[in-house]
Amino acid sequence: MADKKKILVVDDEPDMVEWLTTFFQDNGFETIFAHNGFDGYEKVKSDKPDLITLDITMDKESGIKMYRKIHEDETTKNIPVVMLTGVSAEFKKFISTRSQVPPPSAYFEKPVDREALLAKVRELLG
Repeated sequence: MADKKKILVVDDEPDMVEWLTTFFQDNGFETIFAHNGFDGYEKVKSDKPDLITLDITMDKESGIKMYRKIHEDETTKNIPVVMLTGVSAEFKKFISTRSQVPPPSAYFEKPVDREALLAKVRELLG
């Protein structure tokens, strides 16, 4: 099916990547993944996902840096980004107050509420 929406999962935890990709595929989405922000950004450029789930704390390149690069690029800045993190509410406040980038489309703390995540992804993808 050519009309399947594509979700890029970016997370450095293999278990989380497997869980999210399986979860999204079971719910009718196509998935691709990366294990750090650097590779994630390369996949954004090459694969043009419809939505990105992005972990914050990763080796090699953080989710914050990748998020900033996505928003500095005219060709990728309108892709919705759902941040997933084990970091607390203070982080949400911090990222929401950055003037360089708009706040993410959605924000979920780990462990992620599956139904809430699915509902938000469906809403963002129309």
